[in-house]
Amino acid sequence: MDLKDQLKLIADRTKHKDNIQTEEATKNAFIMPFLQSLGYDVFNPLEVVPEFIADIGIKKGEKIDYAIFKDGNPTILVECKDWRQNLNVHDGQLLRYFHVSKAKFGLLTNGIVYRFYSDLVMPNKMDEKPFLEFNITEIKDNQIEELKKFHKANFDAESIVNTASEMKFMNELKHLLNKELTEPTPEFVKHFAKQVYPSVVTARVLEQFTELTKKSIQQYISDLITERLKNALSKEDEKNKSETSNEITAEQNLEDISKVNTTEEELEGFLIVKTILRQKIPATRITYRDAQSYFAIFLDDNNRKVVCRLHLNGGKKFVGLFDENKKETKNEIETLDDIFKFSAELLKTIELYEK
Repeated sequence: MDLKDQLKLIADRTKHKDNIQTEEATKNAFIMPFLQSLGYDVFNPLEVVPEFIADIGIKKGEKIDYAIFKDGNPTILVECKDWRQNLNVHDGQLLRYFHVSKAKFGLLTNGIVYRFYSDLVMPNKMDEKPFLEFNITEIKDNQIEELKKFHKANFDAESIVNTASEMKFMNELKHLLNKELTEPTPEFVKHFAKQVYPSVVTARVLEQFTELTKKSIQQYISDLITERLKNALSKEDEKNKSETSNEITAEQNLEDISKVNTTEEELEGFLIVKTILRQKIPATRITYRDAQSYFAIFLDDNNRKVVCRLHLNGGKKFVGLFDENKKETKNEIETLDDIFKFSAELLKTIELYEK
């Protein structure tokens, strides 16, 4: 089961969250399974340490819910809250723990919302804002890809930090854009109004352009969605046409195959070639496919590894040999026994394929 499927199981479990009444129950029902989905053994005290002690100044014995260890050092501190708790009022606690620990990452969660922090702004001081945040019931594919970096099998602190900064600023920009697109600020409106309005942007003009900006944004997004839907439908039509064409081609191929008649002479020629090639390779690797105009012999049933072609159904008989550029040269033969005259060429072809 991959990570996406495991997260979906946890998300499905949250549908019954009303039956979870305590923080400990939240841990058992949601958070421990989440850590397990990332490959960590929550029952191994050398890997996941519960109630990890983090002394803060004069305060001794302060404990954080979990610390995930790697190579004997804490790498991720996990602070857990009841699923009903608002995480905005609890991030300060994780910040204090982070400051006195060697851990590079902090995770604050209530089992439904997950926030990952690091020290991107100032070394050894946890950032105020997370660089990765998601709701497990609404997690997106791109967030799952980022989460995979925290999996035990993939974990590389330096690699995560290198991408975390970009993620953090992108998330903040997305939140900012969402606010501006929903309720544009005067500065945002002025930026566009000055570029299209021919005179001074007064308070009345600004009010007018605020509504115009909102409508323009909504219209643009609507047009963008419509265009993408058209493109998607167009691609679907092309796919359907292609599948129909393939079906027709397949039917034609079946008709062509039905016209193919593999003769005793062709099979005898195949056995001769097979006898020659067995000096170099097992006989099971030598195969054939018959066509209307020739009888082809292959290595490993691979049409890119044609050994030769037998042209035996016309007035004259030929053995088609191939050079390094896959160019065929037809050599006339009187009888099938003449195929043995080309043993060296056939074996050389096998050597080329085996390199």
